[in-house]
Amino acid sequence: MAELSPVLKQATPVVAAYGEGVNLFDEQGRRYLDFTAGIGVTSTGHCHPRVVAAAQEQVGRLIHGQYTTVMHRPLLTLVERLGEVLPPGLDRVFFANSGSEAVEAALRLARQATGRPNIVVFHGGFHGRTVAAASLTTSGTKFRTGFAPLMAGVHVSPFPDPTHFGWSREESTSFALRQLDYVLQTLSAPGDTAAFLVEPVLGEGGYVPASREFFAGLRERADRHGILLIIDEVQTGWGRTGKFWGAEHFDAAADILITAKGLASGFPLSGIAASYALMEKALPGSQGGTYGANAVACAAAIATLDVIKDEGLVENAAARGAQLMDVLHEVADHYKQITDVRGLGLMIGNEFHDAEGNPDGATAAAVQQEAARQGLLLLTCGAWGQVVRFIPALVVGEHDVTEAGEIWARSVEAVLGGTK
Repeated sequence: MAELSPVLKQATPVVAAYGEGVNLFDEQGRRYLDFTAGIGVTSTGHCHPRVVAAAQEQVGRLIHGQYTTVMHRPLLTLVERLGEVLPPGLDRVFFANSGSEAVEAALRLARQATGRPNIVVFHGGFHGRTVAAASLTTSGTKFRTGFAPLMAGVHVSPFPDPTHFGWSREESTSFALRQLDYVLQTLSAPGDTAAFLVEPVLGEGGYVPASREFFAGLRERADRHGILLIIDEVQTGWGRTGKFWGAEHFDAAADILITAKGLASGFPLSGIAASYALMEKALPGSQGGTYGANAVACAAAIATLDVIKDEGLVENAAARGAQLMDVLHEVADHYKQITDVRGLGLMIGNEFHDAEGNPDGATAAAVQQEAARQGLLLLTCGAWGQVVRFIPALVVGEHDVTEAGEIWARSVEAVLGGTK
């Protein structure tokens, strides 16, 4: 008898039977509010009728048209439609299946285009689990331990995390930029540095937003030294933060943009975008893959774009995110163990610390599990697992947020009791 790998750890005990919008139903018919969205994947909710219809129609026409062998209409239409939402100047696209694949494609392009070997990443970033992507990941040792030797040419610089440093955002940003200059002076000379790779909001690293000043500093140094700026929008893209791209909050301009997760409402699809002038520097044959730009996934992505636009989901993410932030702050105000509530749009983290001020992953996990028992599905993140994250589908409604807040309040009280 075959079973799943014992290394796979489920965040909740739920066996999902079907889903509708922000709701999941188990095999006994119990409803759960899903504020995980498959780790930010089901951007238009579970089984949005327009996405389902587009996928069903495409399945009956063409399931797989390998896109270095033949073209197909969903691929060509998706590329055209992406031109409406990609940042200015990013007019060439390469598709893959997962975030890790897209990260590695961006890495390959950056090294080939610049002829330089090194990449500077920022502490707390998560970029994937494959060899190169894990080498670029510093959000937790579980993604790297026992996997050595990892890829060479990676250097780590601080991310401006006020909670971790115990400083203001301004102090954290100033420190991070000074340390980046130190990295360029001592570890990776500018002439050896192909790219900076950074998330607008740390994902697995704890839902920590960057700052406008930090991105301005990155852009200035990149331009001065001929270094590329790669922005990883795998989790922050497609309206998640209340703007279509997370970097828009910081007026940040990428040379290479990475996207995945919410791109196709649950179908495997990822990609990178760059300018023609940059993309043409990739070596012939260096981009490809068997399943990239799958016809059904592309059809789902087109439908996802339609739903996001027609239903105003970016605007809804901003509005419901503001509501959710207020609800979570109201709970946190009653518990000294919740030391920070932060995020952008529908990407919000609640950080827990113990009485000595240490990150408290045990309490975060206990509250997350209690919430699941009470019907609210959440996930944890952060280096110590000390952050409980809220990441519902962009279709989440006002009533859904209110209900989630009520369950969260009861769950925190059940674990922490009357401790205030």
